[in-house]
Amino acid sequence: MIKCMLFRYNLWLTSYLIELKTCRFCNRESQVVMKKVIMVNTHSFHVPVMGIGFTIDTPMKVAQLGIDSVISLVDDGLIERLRKYYCEKYALPYQEISARMEDFRAKRITSYLDMMHQQAEEKLDKIRTMASGKFDEVKAYFQLLPDQSSLKREFNEMLPQVSMQELRQWLKTKLSVGSIDVNIMTKVDKDNFKDGEALPVEFNDAHAALRGFAKSTVESSVVLSAGMNPRLYSYMAQFEAFFATATGSLKKKIVLKVSDFRSALIQGRLLAKKGLWVSEFRIESGLNCGGHAFASEGHLMGPILAEFREKRQMLVKTLHEALVGALDNTEKPVPDEPLPLKITAQGGVGTAEEHQFLMDHYQVDSVGWGTPFLLVPEVVSIDKETLAKLEVAGEKDLYLSGVSPLGVPFNNLRGNTKDIEKQADIDRGKPGSTCPKQYVALNNEFTERRICTASRQYQRKKIARLKQQDLSDEAYEKAYDAVVERGCICVGLGTSALLSKGMDTREEGAGVSVCPGPNMAYFSQRTSLKQMVDHIYGRSMELQPQNRPNMFMKELFLYLDYLQKQVKEYEIPLSKEQQKYLKSFMKNMGEGIEYYQQLFSSVTNYFQDSKVQIEADLSRGIRWFKQLRKKIDEMNQAEVMA
Repeated sequence: MIKCMLFRYNLWLTSYLIELKTCRFCNRESQVVMKKVIMVNTHSFHVPVMGIGFTIDTPMKVAQLGIDSVISLVDDGLIERLRKYYCEKYALPYQEISARMEDFRAKRITSYLDMMHQQAEEKLDKIRTMASGKFDEVKAYFQLLPDQSSLKREFNEMLPQVSMQELRQWLKTKLSVGSIDVNIMTKVDKDNFKDGEALPVEFNDAHAALRGFAKSTVESSVVLSAGMNPRLYSYMAQFEAFFATATGSLKKKIVLKVSDFRSALIQGRLLAKKGLWVSEFRIESGLNCGGHAFASEGHLMGPILAEFREKRQMLVKTLHEALVGALDNTEKPVPDEPLPLKITAQGGVGTAEEHQFLMDHYQVDSVGWGTPFLLVPEVVSIDKETLAKLEVAGEKDLYLSGVSPLGVPFNNLRGNTKDIEKQADIDRGKPGSTCPKQYVALNNEFTERRICTASRQYQRKKIARLKQQDLSDEAYEKAYDAVVERGCICVGLGTSALLSKGMDTREEGAGVSVCPGPNMAYFSQRTSLKQMVDHIYGRSMELQPQNRPNMFMKELFLYLDYLQKQVKEYEIPLSKEQQKYLKSFMKNMGEGIEYYQQLFSSVTNYFQDSKVQIEADLSRGIRWFKQLRKKIDEMNQAEVMA
C-alpha cells in the first residue's frame, strides 16, 4: 500500500477516493480531509486573479460549475458597488455599508463574499435538483469536466439506469461549488486615518481585507502575493478559522504565491511557527505572467517546478514539524499527519499539452489559466473596447512597463484607454492623477503622510526637484518620462467591471487599464467558457494558437530580453551590487538553459509535433545568452582596466 501523500498529487482525479478510503495510513480522520479536498478540486485548472476588477465577480459566473477562481480585495468601494448591483439584480435585501461606518472596509468585503457564497450555492442547488425543470444545466456541468474525471464517468454510466429522484440525490452528494478565493497583495497595506489621526494597524488595508475574509462564510483560500509581510502573518493567527480542526479540515486556507522554492520554505516555516499551515504554494512565472512581474534573478520556471517536485516531501515534513512544535503547547488540535499541501503553477500556459505536461511531469495539482480568459466575457468583467483591443493585440502590443506606482514592472497593453487618458493630461501640462482611491499611497519622499507616486501631488514635486538638478537635456527627459509614466491603476484596473455592466463611471472616468501577460499575443478571438475549457482539456483545436513558442521558451526569451535591457542601463564602472546581480543572473540562466537541453532531449511523450521548433528556439536562446555573457565580460574587463 502506498502512503496517502503520494495520492495527494492529483486529488482532482476522484478515482483515488477508493484507494484512500482503504489505506491503512489514513483511518477516518484523513478520509474526511480527502472527501473535502476532492469536492473542491472538480477541475484541474483555476482562474487566477486578474487586475482589480476583471475577476471581481467571476465566482458569480463559474463557482456553481465547480470552477475555482480568485478575486482581488484591493478596492472595497468597487466591491460595495457590485454588491449593490447584484442585490438589485437578484432581488436581495441591500443595506449600504458607507465609508462613515466603523470598520467599513472589512464589513464590505465580508458582505460581498457572503452574498457570492449564497448565490453560488443557490445556483448549484438548482442544478442539483433540476429546479428549472430542464436537464441542460446538469449536462453542461458534466460536459465541462475533464474526460478522465471519474465523477464524469460515473455520471455517464449511471444516467440510463437511475430515476430522476435517484439522480437528484446523487447530484446532491457529489456536486460542490468552486472555491471562491481572494487575493491580498501583502505590501499594499497602507495606514488609514480618521479625523487626522492614524488608526490602529488592524485597520490598514491588507489587515482589514484579511479580517473581512476571515469573518465571511466562504470556506476557501486567501492567496497572499507580492512578498512577505510578517506583521500581516502574525495578524492571521488571531483568527480561529485559519487553524486546523481536530479532523484536519480548514475553513480558511492559506495560499502563498511564490517564485522559487527557497521563498516557499522561508515563508511556509514562518507561518507554521505561528501554528498556521500553508495549504498551497502557487508558483508563478517571474515574467511570463499578467499584472505585476516580479522578475527573479534568472530563475526559470522549469527548474523551479522540478525543485518543488523533488523536494516536495521534504517541504511537507519540514513545515509539519514546525507546525507541531508551534501547536504542542497550545490548546489547539495538533495533527498527527501532515495536512494536505498542493503545488500549483501558472504563467504563460497556452495549450492542452502544456497543461497536461505540468500535471504529469511536475505533478502539480492545478494549473492557472489567466490571460486567455480575458477573451471570455462569460467569465470576466471586461468592456467592449478593451476586449476589441485584446483581440488584435500582437507581441509588440504587449510590453513590460513602468506604469505601476508600486515601482514593480507591470505588464501592459499599448494604447489602452487609461494610458491615452494619462497622456492627454501630460500633453496639457497636468501630469499625474487626482488619486481618488489612494490604495497605493505608500511614498513619503516629500510628505509626512504617504502619497502615491502616480498622484498629481507627487509628480509635481518630483518634477520640480528634477528641474533643480543639473541634468543634461537627455538625462532630464529620461527622468521626467519615468516619473509621468506612473499611472492610476487603482482606478484603471477596476473600471472595466463597471463599464461591462453599464454602471456610472463619472467619478472614475472611462479609462481602463489592462494587464495581460505576453500569452495574449497568441489568442485572438473572444470565445465562450465551454470553448475555452474544451481547449484547456484538449477536446478542441479551435483555439489552438499559431506560431506560438513553447511556454518555457517564451519565458526564456523574456528573461534574455529583460537582462539585455538591464545591461544597457548600466554604466561602467559597475557597482558591486550590479556585479553580484549579473553574476547570479547569468549563473541561474545558464543552469536553466542546461536543464531545458536535457529536458527536451529526454521527454518522449510530449511536444513531438513542436520538437523542431523548440530545438530551434532553444538554440536561438543559447546564442543570445552567449552574446550577453560576452557583453557582461567586456564590461567587467573594462572596469578592471579602468
